[in-house]
Amino acid sequence: MLLGGFQNRVGAWILECFGEAVARDRADRAHRFLEEAIELVQTLGCTAAEAHELVDYVFGRPVGEAAQECGGVMVTLAALCLASGLEMNDCAEAELARIWGRIPELRAKRATKPAGSPLPAAPVTECATCGDRGKVRQCDGHGWWMESCPDCAATK
Repeated sequence: MLLGGFQNRVGAWILECFGEAVARDRADRAHRFLEEAIELVQTLGCTAAEAHELVDYVFGRPVGEAAQECGGVMVTLAALCLASGLEMNDCAEAELARIWGRIPELRAKRATKPAGSPLPAAPVTECATCGDRGKVRQCDGHGWWMESCPDCAATK
């Protein structure tokens, strides 16, 4: 029931929220999937260094076949949920219910997304405190870019 019915209900949600162009944008959907997968493993203790190692490993290998890799994602997600004490179906249903209530907020967030960028928002390139450029492109540990360079952020 989860796969067919759930997938169709997600389809209805994304069409309502963003429209057909976004729903059919495979590159954008891939970026959002990767972001969510990284956020999940981050909550379970995976480090950025480990994630970068895996990215290099995967992209150093031949490209797989989409249907088989999709199956692999589902199998490994189910195994990860088992190992983490999470009920995959319950988590999925709860998230779909939650995002149905956030459509205006998600549309507004989407409107600020740089076209064609894998990032959900434009990275900050100038320190909001001192105006320095170049030092602000550091991750704050939560996936967002700091508004201030590390020196200014430390003085706040």
